[in-house]
Amino acid sequence: MSSLSTTNTTNTTSFSGRYGRLLPGLLLSGAIAYAAIALGKLEWMQSHGMSALTLAIMLGIVLGNSVYGRLAPTCGAGVAFSKQTLLRLGIILYGFRLTFQDIGQVGLAGIAIDALVLASTFGLAMFLGTKVFKLERNSAILIGAGSSICGAAAVMATEPVVKGRSEDVTVAVSTVVVFGTIAIFLYPLLYQLNQGWHLLGATPTAFGVYIGSTVHEVAQVVAAGKSIGQEAANAAVIAKMVRVMMLAPFLVILSAVLARGKSKGGNHDKSSKLAIPWFAFIFIGAVAFNSLGLLPAGTVATITELDTVLLAMAMAALGLTTHMSAIRRAGIKPLLLAGLLFCWLIAGGAAINHVVASLFA
Repeated sequence: MSSLSTTNTTNTTSFSGRYGRLLPGLLLSGAIAYAAIALGKLEWMQSHGMSALTLAIMLGIVLGNSVYGRLAPTCGAGVAFSKQTLLRLGIILYGFRLTFQDIGQVGLAGIAIDALVLASTFGLAMFLGTKVFKLERNSAILIGAGSSICGAAAVMATEPVVKGRSEDVTVAVSTVVVFGTIAIFLYPLLYQLNQGWHLLGATPTAFGVYIGSTVHEVAQVVAAGKSIGQEAANAAVIAKMVRVMMLAPFLVILSAVLARGKSKGGNHDKSSKLAIPWFAFIFIGAVAFNSLGLLPAGTVATITELDTVLLAMAMAALGLTTHMSAIRRAGIKPLLLAGLLFCWLIAGGAAINHVVASLFA
């Protein structure tokens, strides 16, 4: 009897010890996420496309380069848990923001536009990043993912596949913030020019698809679309959601390509095996389940709110573990790469929208 009691006590102590050490870091990440979400609800922040995720990493960087050094020994385990495990869970729950019905609303033309913009932008990122700017491959991949798919969320989802450093992730997210913010103010001007050129069609819906297929972050898409009108905003969000849905197959293909590259290079250790991003498959499952409409709207809203908290905590943790000196060492090349990709999204994205829309007309 005493042996059983001792075993239970040991298990309880082990459980509390294991998870108790996570608590300080989780509380710190959660506090930063709470502040970021609260700030993100301010009208000024929303009008400028500053989402909770963007604010969370910014607040995390400020604390990470000031007071966090003294807190790291106590909070390090929980912060690492937020940056890794909570991130994957957040990506999975992101699926409850999407449905397969979204695909039907943009049609085959919208799917083709999103796929071509994604593939061309990421391909250009790899060529320019590794061949022209001589950046490390992982840095080029992360910047390319953020520009071609869905901004910070794509960067964070790609990190486990490439096993990127915190500095590389933060640099990539920073480029999303810079050029995505510029897009919010630039696209309304492009819409006015398009009224005379009719390159993308004269309707707000057509321009909304252009916004959704080329602007980085979901929040930035909403801000740019609403500055034109609700019709443009609705089309922009739908096109963007379809683009976000392409994140899962992108991660699977990327993982396979990276594993094949390591194998060809003569590296046959465990790291050369296919690192299957299982969370990407579960993400698709979440989308499929959400498409059935079995859950009440209130429940889905609660899940998406929880998802925002988890992703904000992951972003906060990333910011806490990022040192500005590392970003400075990265230099101007990542910014130049992201700038060229931004130009491609505007010009090349417009050409893709025009050609595909003409073919499906």
